[in-house]
Amino acid sequence: MLAGINLHDGKIYPIVRKQHRSREFIEFLNLIDEEIPAHLKIRVILDNHSAHVSKETQAYLLSKPNRFEFVFTPKHGSWLNLIEMFFSKLARSLLSHIRVQTKEELIKRIYKGIEEINANPVVFKWKYKLDDKSI
Repeated sequence: MLAGINLHDGKIYPIVRKQHRSREFIEFLNLIDEEIPAHLKIRVILDNHSAHVSKETQAYLLSKPNRFEFVFTPKHGSWLNLIEMFFSKLARSLLSHIRVQTKEELIKRIYKGIEEINANPVVFKWKYKLDDKSI
């Protein structure tokens, strides 16, 4: 599964595929490119997975000048990426203790669950209190 969260409105953009190669990652980038108004720059926070830095991905980014800006998390810093927290929540809530007969049924459940989440999206607001004496 590849997914992204729009930090402005809380909407989840998912694609579920068998693999996570450059081809699938570019498909995901096309999805968010179509969803986000063309005059806005899309900043993507991601890890250093090979598909994110491949020649194919770089060629795609060159075909969309100034559209995307990638911000890479440090190695072993997946906890800094909000989508990783969403994946954890998805696994614990939507996918925990379910029984499915086929991969197709699982994929349908994932999309249905995200559709329900997107019906009432939550905007995450980072907070940090530097002057908090209780820390």
